[in-house]
Amino acid sequence: MATATTEPVRLPPGPRGPKTVQGIGLLIAQHATIAALARRYGNAFTLNLPIFGQTVVISDPTLVKDLFSTSRHLLGRPKYNLGDFIGPGSMFNLEGDELLERRKLLLPPFHGNRVRTYEQLIEEEVLREIASWPEGREFETLESMLRITLNAILRAVFGAEGPALEELRNLMPPAVELGSRIVFLPSIARRDLGRWSPGGRYLEYRRRIDAVIESLIADARADPAFEERTDVLALLLQARDQNGEPLPDPYIADELLTLLDAGHETTSTTLAWAVERLRRHPQLLSRLTEEVDAGGSELRQATIWEVQRTRPVLTLTLRRTQTRIRLGEWVIPEDSTLMTSVQLAHESDESFPDPASFNPDRFLGGPPNPFSWIAFGGGMNRCIGAAFATMELDVALRTLLREFRFVPTNAPGEHRHNRGVSIAPGRGGRAIVYRRTADTPSNGVLASVADHDNARLGNRRAGSGSGKS
Repeated sequence: MATATTEPVRLPPGPRGPKTVQGIGLLIAQHATIAALARRYGNAFTLNLPIFGQTVVISDPTLVKDLFSTSRHLLGRPKYNLGDFIGPGSMFNLEGDELLERRKLLLPPFHGNRVRTYEQLIEEEVLREIASWPEGREFETLESMLRITLNAILRAVFGAEGPALEELRNLMPPAVELGSRIVFLPSIARRDLGRWSPGGRYLEYRRRIDAVIESLIADARADPAFEERTDVLALLLQARDQNGEPLPDPYIADELLTLLDAGHETTSTTLAWAVERLRRHPQLLSRLTEEVDAGGSELRQATIWEVQRTRPVLTLTLRRTQTRIRLGEWVIPEDSTLMTSVQLAHESDESFPDPASFNPDRFLGGPPNPFSWIAFGGGMNRCIGAAFATMELDVALRTLLREFRFVPTNAPGEHRHNRGVSIAPGRGGRAIVYRRTADTPSNGVLASVADHDNARLGNRRAGSGSGKS
């Protein structure tokens, strides 16, 4: 782990260009810029960025492990993060012991055996959404995936249905999209400068969302069965701090909004990427459908891990040094940003042979190394909903493969589109589907299209589903 030190500062090498130029490069072409910097400087380099200042980028599994295991008293949140935008009650704003206590409070409903109780809820939401999917014509799946995951997390968090939740279903998508686009802009751009300014429009969404959450809090307190409720809202209302005091209602609203923000866009985007990847790997698509029909899940889980490896929707994690620390061979001064590059970690040929290939078989037989595969981050700031998200991805993909045949394609892969916080398929994860019938074989849909793609992919390992992206 990293340790506090008084040694002279020793930073990894990096580009010497102006701060603005380095920031623009990341903003316009993040993936290409980070890849180019890694080719030139290796798996650790230093940038000078607007907002974040001096930023040390790492991706080597040994350094990642050291960083994730470092004392919470040596590292803190970056200067700018979603917590600044959401409010002081958000987990994203907490540090040290306070963060540890909040994580202990929120982990139970999103961890272990508890998440399996949500499987039926997830399947219900998938079936409700795909009932209107068109057959035989291309359409974007991302918006559908966003609705599935939003409805699922709303039900898991609030444990109820009704007009208030319907209003949140309408308010959250535009609020999240707008917020993710302006969260890292200078503070002046996020201020309320009137109803037509981005900051003004976001704050109006927030006022409306807070009003709905206030009504749900009041309803929960008035519920005769309040003490028996197990949803996250009831859990937060029943919680007490070390002094026996309840969380203030505005803090509860901040935390609930944090869970809603973090709990649906990342998962939905991963599902859209899964559709995009599988349509370009017809052999794998057939194997997955056969596995679903046989009641298996090993290949499906490996495929989910590979989608998250090759198309991570969050490409970095951020920390800030509270004091001067030694991390590996480097000595990093106080108030520096530490950026763990998910992209570079996942594209390492030392951790993942032939990393450009989409090959879920690499994960058959066991999970990936938690310090080279870091889709959910790590350490004290690891995604609290990782188990819930993994279950949701598995149930949703299983249901989609059971209900539909996805038409393969030989179109180029969709480019990466930066939505502000997440990286989504540039064309929305487009698909052509046909509903499955009981009397058709799992690999029988549009065989001519599949044969065409198989011929194109014929130089790849037969039956593996691997292939260059």
